[in-house]
Amino acid sequence: MTRISDDATAVVTDDVRFAFGENWASYAGGIDDERVNQAVAGLQALLGPDALVGKRFLDIGSGSGLHALAALRLGASGVCAFDIDADSVATTEAMLRRRAPGQPFRVLRRDILTVEPGEFAGFDVVYSWGVLHHTGQMREAICRAAALVGPGGSFALALYRKTWLCWLWKIEKRWYAQAAPERQRVAQAAYRGLVRLGCLVTGRSYAEHVRDYRSNRGMDFDHDVHDWLGGYPYESITPTEVVGLLHGLGFEPVSRKVRTDAKSLSGLLGSGCDEFVFRRVRQ
Repeated sequence: MTRISDDATAVVTDDVRFAFGENWASYAGGIDDERVNQAVAGLQALLGPDALVGKRFLDIGSGSGLHALAALRLGASGVCAFDIDADSVATTEAMLRRRAPGQPFRVLRRDILTVEPGEFAGFDVVYSWGVLHHTGQMREAICRAAALVGPGGSFALALYRKTWLCWLWKIEKRWYAQAAPERQRVAQAAYRGLVRLGCLVTGRSYAEHVRDYRSNRGMDFDHDVHDWLGGYPYESITPTEVVGLLHGLGFEPVSRKVRTDAKSLSGLLGSGCDEFVFRRVRQ
């Protein structure tokens, strides 16, 4: 059964929030079978070949709905997806209705900072990819998301790596989220110029970088540029801090993919995400 609930109480710590849902809706229009298959393969590589068979899967910050769909393709017994952004909720519902008719899923509008654990607790897999650092209260959001993982369950998340320039990107993102579209386009052009320069310095082809670009969240280059420049609220965290926080919540690390490339180390082009899978070992 599919339903959308509009009784979300959004907690926004500032008067500015980037229109993530509009960007996801635009991206979703170009999702084809190849991108669905890539999402399925990526989720399988992250969690294991049969990790979702017969399991309950919760997608926090569902965006386009692509990974909720991938979970169903991998045999999840039920999928619940929620997002604070109404456009993302609508896009996720449309994606699952079209590509997973009759499958066991729910699509809800919720804010992770105000969810009631009794409504969502006990999932076998909780997945939140590039989301919790945009809540305005990242550590609180991580704790609340972790509380929804059942005994022995998995918590998969990706979070922005902390760099020495995060303070500057936070200022930029707040400006961009409020800027008029024409100013956003100027900022996008400037950022593409920086990426082009970075490719030149490192001996890579900019054209090939754009052509072959696939983010782990399932975006193309242009949509990801818009998402990165506008992603406000914005926080970041070190891998050591992530592991320490989750250890205190009863989790042990299963796998991690920590960025070591020049981008994440310098922060000049932004910060990529470090990726983690944890397993609950105690309540």
